[in-house]
Amino acid sequence: METKVIRMEDRAPVDPSLLSEAAQILRSGGLVGFPTETVYGLGGNALDPGASKKIYAAKGRPSDNPLIVHISRMEELPPLVTEIPETARKLAAAYWPGPMTMILNKSALVPHETSGGLETVAVRMPSDPIANAMIRLAGVPVAAPSANTSGRPSPTTAQHVLEDLGGKIEMIIDGGPVQVGVESTIIDLTEEQPTLLRPGAVTVPMLEKILGPVRLDPVLTKPLGPGIHPKAPGMKYRHYAPRADMILVDGTREQVVSEIRRRAEEAIAAGKKVGIIASEETRGSYSAGDVRSVGTRADEATVAHNLFAVLRQFDADGVDIIYSEAFPDDGIGLAVMNRMNKAAGHHHLRIARDGTETETGGNR
Repeated sequence: METKVIRMEDRAPVDPSLLSEAAQILRSGGLVGFPTETVYGLGGNALDPGASKKIYAAKGRPSDNPLIVHISRMEELPPLVTEIPETARKLAAAYWPGPMTMILNKSALVPHETSGGLETVAVRMPSDPIANAMIRLAGVPVAAPSANTSGRPSPTTAQHVLEDLGGKIEMIIDGGPVQVGVESTIIDLTEEQPTLLRPGAVTVPMLEKILGPVRLDPVLTKPLGPGIHPKAPGMKYRHYAPRADMILVDGTREQVVSEIRRRAEEAIAAGKKVGIIASEETRGSYSAGDVRSVGTRADEATVAHNLFAVLRQFDADGVDIIYSEAFPDDGIGLAVMNRMNKAAGHHHLRIARDGTETETGGNR
């Protein structure tokens, strides 16, 4: 299959004529890679079981991993769910369109192939003008996980999509680099207390401003246990992972830099190619290794924006091991550290102020 690439870097105003072919592909059961404000998505007709099966096959994704259903306006939500709780209406009024997904009880219209076998459905309304216009033109809700091979770092450019899915899907819409760089926040509204299943750009304080107290699912800091069905994307399986082993190092700035420098020098002496994820504030502190800044600690949104691109660059560079500085897990930093932990297989080295080291995880 030849994958057609359409370039649409001018997001506003969107020329609908450039999206007519993509809309037709979606209506006819085909797949389209397209930009959203978070990462690039792999879209198919959410109401077509065959299209959802094609998404799983193209990505190499386990079929019990639910797909997020994308809509273009609020009027498209009621047919997909059994009810819209007041909590959902309030969140939608505050943060839709935008990088937030809500878990609701699904209607019979949504096939189990799309919901991963669950009686719930994940729904969001993207704010990216290209994504929103494409969904509206297609006239169907669009199931769209990230447009990458399952387990790899998510795509933040059309080139990333082409690298992973070229020849497997009908079309890719190139809208240039994405805005946010990490996937949407996922909040479960099917139980009495709202539960955060995946952190993103809509942060916990933003959710609690509307909902009151929000529970944090334990899977945010540790892997999902065996035999448990994932309720949202990214909960159970290896995600965001570079090909190299990755270790997160946490402590004071001086401790982290010193430990990464020591380990990097030892690994290089042993013949390994080393990648180092640093911040703008520390990138000049490392004298050896493939050092890449992921952003500035003064604005962790820059870290979220650049993280996946840096991980993919290390894949292209063929590094054997990656040492990464850890970041504070507040605000969007919670999303950054959630993705970093998953990318590292929860391999985490923590250094106490007295120099004591605790190393956990590492099984990928």
